[in-house]
Amino acid sequence: MFTMQKIAEYIVVGFALAALLPLCSFRMLGALQQSGYDGKRFSAWMKKKGNMVGSTLTILAFLTLLSCAVIAVCFAFTGFSAYLSLIPFPVFVAVYCRADRRALKVPLAGTKRAQHIYGLEVFIVLVCSAALAIGVNAVAFYAKQELVTCLRYLPMSVLPLLLPLFLRLANAIDRPFSERRNRKFVLRAKRKIDVFGGVKIAITGSFGKTSVKNILASILSVKYRVLITPASFNTPLGIARTAEENLPSDYDFFIAEMGARHKGDIAELCEVFKPDHCIVTGICPQHLETFGSVDAIIEAKGEILSGIKEGGFAVIGKDEFTDRFDTSKVNSVSVGERCEVGISDVVAGPQGVKFCLAFGAIKTEVQSKLLGAHSAKNIALAAALAYKLGMTKEEIAEGIARADYIPHRLQPIVSGGVTVLDDSYNSNIVGAADAIEVLSSFGGRKFVVTPGLVELGVLEEAENFALGEKLAVCDRVILVGATLVQCVKRGYLSAGGTEENLTVVPTLAAAQEILAKELNEGDCVLFLNDLPDIYN
Repeated sequence: MFTMQKIAEYIVVGFALAALLPLCSFRMLGALQQSGYDGKRFSAWMKKKGNMVGSTLTILAFLTLLSCAVIAVCFAFTGFSAYLSLIPFPVFVAVYCRADRRALKVPLAGTKRAQHIYGLEVFIVLVCSAALAIGVNAVAFYAKQELVTCLRYLPMSVLPLLLPLFLRLANAIDRPFSERRNRKFVLRAKRKIDVFGGVKIAITGSFGKTSVKNILASILSVKYRVLITPASFNTPLGIARTAEENLPSDYDFFIAEMGARHKGDIAELCEVFKPDHCIVTGICPQHLETFGSVDAIIEAKGEILSGIKEGGFAVIGKDEFTDRFDTSKVNSVSVGERCEVGISDVVAGPQGVKFCLAFGAIKTEVQSKLLGAHSAKNIALAAALAYKLGMTKEEIAEGIARADYIPHRLQPIVSGGVTVLDDSYNSNIVGAADAIEVLSSFGGRKFVVTPGLVELGVLEEAENFALGEKLAVCDRVILVGATLVQCVKRGYLSAGGTEENLTVVPTLAAAQEILAKELNEGDCVLFLNDLPDIYN
């Protein structure tokens, strides 16, 4: 049983399966990455209704088992049928990988962490398959029955079912090492940020962070050199990466977006970034799933008020939740109707928005290509801080006029006479209502493609029902996936929407096929919130 030939057999079998089986894990690894390498969130994705990963792995295991058994029995007369029974493994792994080749919406990034986890998974599969090879050979050795000897490698077909567990185990092993590397990286970037001689501005809120960041950068860029965190880089690693790649420099301003899912996240970001001033765009029950309560959201977002330097400005979008902030220790500037920085006479349409912006008694008419009446508040938030930092109303108006569309945030794209409103990065209650209002301002038939809203905790069902009610004004509604679309559908029908104008499809690709057939010149289609794979 432990001759040199047998030991070589165990090693070869182990290495062969270790090279093959992890190839079936790339989509799972991508979902793990999207989950922030959180094992519990990954497991929740695996268990989601309609998720085919578990089913396809089961089919892979069953087909491999069946094929191995047939080959082993058919070639029992050869004396090496057990080895021949392993042939289905590479065949069915190749078939699985081809069938599962559908790309993730958010492609797997080949980061060092992802590479380490994959390498650890390969090692785990190697150890388990080699151990299993020793075990089944031991059973065959002591059983001394020809049938058992022929079929001894059949138990190997259970290994595909264990791949999600192997991936989670690899992630758990890697976690302390990755966290240590990340802490070192953030600490190194923090030292660069600490010696940065310009002004640092932090932006947080439940919605509009990226839009306000880009608008503020456009305004400040009229006079200054401005660095911003790209896209939605709103974590300590995102800010650190921006600093590592761009500082030191002769930038005058560094603007960082700050996201949060738990209490303490904003405080941690402020410790890394040490902002001089801040903007809070507003608050809604977004991320209620992780925060647990609206009070917790208010407390978490309010951490930024303690994180800015003494004497710094805190520009705050006025709403029922931000009114509960304790602003006694900051130079707060409220923005909204009848506030220190006021907005009035808003006119919004397909060409953009124009309104009167008031800095106390100083008023100026401004115009922007950005869509929606809600853009007026985003613009005013950025303008308020720029004004407090010494820019004139003329410079501010120029910067507002320069502001370009923010990618995937009500970004209009005209193709073949059809207007596409790309709002795929919008995933909150306030933004969804704003997007539907913008859609209503366009002529022609109005289409909406949406999977609904997520991360709302106990409010998910009610808010998705309310979203459906708002969609009743549209001519055509296409709901994507199986997340909460039934709640959206019920709301849509209860508000007067009709079954013939509503379609539920499993994927965005299926929705696009419908649009290709039905859209005509002059129509407008809104893509509202394209959910990452972990929510589908």
